[in-house]
Amino acid sequence: MQIPQTGFSFLTYGSTPPRNEMPTEHNSSLDEEVRLYTNNKDREKYENLADLYAIIVTMEHLEKAYIRDSITAAEYTPACAKLIAQYKTALNLVSDSVSDVEKFMNDYKLECPAAFNRIKIGVPATIEHSGPTDHDSSKSAKYVAETVQHFITSMDALKLKYKAVDDIHPMLSELMQSLNKVSSLPADFEGKAKIRNWLITLNSMKAVDELNDEQVRQLLFDLENSHNAFYRSLSDKN
Repeated sequence: MQIPQTGFSFLTYGSTPPRNEMPTEHNSSLDEEVRLYTNNKDREKYENLADLYAIIVTMEHLEKAYIRDSITAAEYTPACAKLIAQYKTALNLVSDSVSDVEKFMNDYKLECPAAFNRIKIGVPATIEHSGPTDHDSSKSAKYVAETVQHFITSMDALKLKYKAVDDIHPMLSELMQSLNKVSSLPADFEGKAKIRNWLITLNSMKAVDELNDEQVRQLLFDLENSHNAFYRSLSDKN
């Protein structure tokens, strides 16, 4: 999916000025235009803001297309993951100007609730929620084994003092995706809710940020409890 190549401009009464111009207060005509920037640094700033704006709008269209079944899960997942990565890169480039994405969206009248929700969670809907599952017994056993491995890998990483967001977020994403493949789990399995909340927490941080000792301890506690609950759920089914 291509991000629209739109300019970042201020529109006035239906006029569409070039991306570097806007009405001036020194002229009574609202059609008069003035440059938004006078140097290359400011120009780059507005172009980066335009990219962020376009990514959010594109994400909104993608989410709605998936909800309306206009695209398949196989088409949606990689496109969404790519947009999330592009969003994070674009946000880093405008970190001096945009400290709160929700405020940015409000300031520029961006009505994109589906995009905001997906950005906040930081993983595609196909990973966040369970999709159609394969009830083949051999594959079910494989999914259970993979889930156990993801639990163990995540807990071991925390015990080995892994704290960086870019280390932990991918592991929890894989764990969530693996849990969604286990068809025997109840829809309200508490482990999914806990991992989802941690994904939201991690996604609100920068990749280079680290969890503090209290957060690491709480995450490890939540993973151990979810791991035990996962085993109990399997035992109940048997």
